[in-house]
Amino acid sequence: MIRRTRFLVVALLLAGSWAYMFLHRDMEVPLDRPFLEFPAVHATWRMIGQSTLSPGVLQVLKPTDYLNRRYMDAAGNRVDFYLSYFDGGRSTGGIHSPKNCLPGSGWMELSSQPTTVELNGHRLKLVKAVYGMGDTHDLMLYWFDVRGHSLTNEYSLKLMELLSSAIHRRRDESFVRIVVPIQGNPQQAYQTGMRFIEDFYPVIRNFLPS
Repeated sequence: MIRRTRFLVVALLLAGSWAYMFLHRDMEVPLDRPFLEFPAVHATWRMIGQSTLSPGVLQVLKPTDYLNRRYMDAAGNRVDFYLSYFDGGRSTGGIHSPKNCLPGSGWMELSSQPTTVELNGHRLKLVKAVYGMGDTHDLMLYWFDVRGHSLTNEYSLKLMELLSSAIHRRRDESFVRIVVPIQGNPQQAYQTGMRFIEDFYPVIRNFLPS
């Protein structure tokens, strides 16, 4: 009797796995607005530069859409802003964590700390990290976004990807990164980065699906 029950359980698990592998399809979820419409001027910030990723990097990342911009405020504080989106379709890629990508390009992680900030009643989880290469040190503030949920570590991201796919048939996700050069005072760089996030977070949410 026990052997028969075990056989039935295994058979059901195999059948469920087969059905999931061959019948399950994630939806392609479009952006609420194309990044082309992302404002070049907002609050005290204005865009002073924009660059594109190389064909080789695009081939690896396969984002559905992305932005790679430099902004400056009225006081001359500079921020590099990167925003990528993956719609969850078969032709799109996925998020590559800075923890895995930057060391390969010569940047070393000097510190990394997850934190939570309040933005007009919304709790945003982000990573506050410092990366260095030679005498250059940059403050990096970043988070992973899955259906409006902010995540700060790679394990949570993978778990959310699996749950979102299984329950909602969605695998869309986004990566948000703000980089501020540290020129003397790290706290000043952090305040500059947080001011950029406070100004732009509502704008970012208007583009990403929830």
